[in-house]
Amino acid sequence: MPKKYYFIGIKGTGMGPLAQILHDQGNEVLGSDIDQFTYTQAPLEKAGIKILSFDENNVLAHKDYTFVRGNAFEDDQVEVKAALEAGVKMISFPEAVAEQIEQATTIAVAGAHGKTSTTGMLAHVMKNVAKTSYLIGDGTGHGVEDSEFFVLEADEYRRHFKPYHPDYAILTNIDFDHPDYYKNLDDVFSAFEDFASGVKKGIVAWGDDPSLQKLDVDVPLYYYGDVAGRDDFLIENVDKETNGSTFSVSFRGKDLGSFFIPIFGQHNIFNATAVIAVAYLEGLDLAGVREHLKTYPGVKRRFSEKQVGGVTIIDDYAHHPTEIKATLDAARQEHPDKEIVAVFQPHTFTRVIAYKDEFAKALSQADTVYLTPIFGSAREASGTVSAEDIAKEIPGGATIITEDNLSPLLEHEDGVLVFMGAGDIEKYEFTFEKLLGQIQSDRS
Repeated sequence: MPKKYYFIGIKGTGMGPLAQILHDQGNEVLGSDIDQFTYTQAPLEKAGIKILSFDENNVLAHKDYTFVRGNAFEDDQVEVKAALEAGVKMISFPEAVAEQIEQATTIAVAGAHGKTSTTGMLAHVMKNVAKTSYLIGDGTGHGVEDSEFFVLEADEYRRHFKPYHPDYAILTNIDFDHPDYYKNLDDVFSAFEDFASGVKKGIVAWGDDPSLQKLDVDVPLYYYGDVAGRDDFLIENVDKETNGSTFSVSFRGKDLGSFFIPIFGQHNIFNATAVIAVAYLEGLDLAGVREHLKTYPGVKRRFSEKQVGGVTIIDDYAHHPTEIKATLDAARQEHPDKEIVAVFQPHTFTRVIAYKDEFAKALSQADTVYLTPIFGSAREASGTVSAEDIAKEIPGGATIITEDNLSPLLEHEDGVLVFMGAGDIEKYEFTFEKLLGQIQSDRS
């Protein structure tokens, strides 16, 4: 029987997809959020899901709904406070997701890096070979009634994935991130091991990660990677070209065949192998997996590429040194003969304090580096470090740019400009594109 759901913070990168899933399953869904446009609201509007402005009266007008509370909101948020005072039924986002998990064979993807790209790839393949609902952290969600599978991106921040008990888990890596919450790498590891302990059928983990090698769980554990004698799902015969990568995979000596992905970077070969591994363990037809890996289009804000005149612009969510390194590696594979220009917006002061040297090392892979001022957060409006502190550590230095003056970027007429960050780096990108358009218009 259809239910009624009201999402407090419906534009969230997890909340929006879950709202879409419940809507697709025939439930009545609406929600509220800030008035400012975000890229996550477009799919909601396309689906006809109503988005209201935050207002305590919304709660009183929908008291018979189940309220889903976004992870970002404390008890004093206007609608959360009203819901608590009114005594309406209210559940957290993880609790709402946990309800979905129980209805299908669930594959959860977790990791400090790569979980959105891997979830997107897994969802793309699974939806083409079986009835699959999916929730991806780029704001994409799709629900199918009577789904056979449910693909989920599981977020480790503040241990949000703790309530999840999926059938399978893909673990891409464990790294120290979110220093505003986690104390150190051991603290992060404990969260992942706790989550892994709740997996029912099997875990597929990246073999190169030393922390993942230490997991102590009762569920079957399979490693994927390119080291013979260590990895259960072994990658061999890698051929990286400017149109993508070809590689072969075997499982404990059994040849599973050759695969091609139309995306770039060694990390995406690992991600694809994790997808192949789960499909194999669940007994799915690998011919279908092979066919649909070939057509994987990527996910939002993960190496999204466009041409503006002679300039190639790549947009990526990378905001951790490991992610920056992977993104620049992918850019170099696709464009081996072009200048690679990094335009990076550091995200949160605590992350910069924790990783200043690592940021500099990762960014030094680019031919030229530009930095914007640090993008803070609701919890960190200011700090004791700046983008200049990163620039000082980069060999050859880096140029600090602002949204008001992006003219230095115009020097790279035939370059590949990689805009990276988890804040509002897109506004710099859009301003630059507008500037390029004006110049081209003046020339014509």
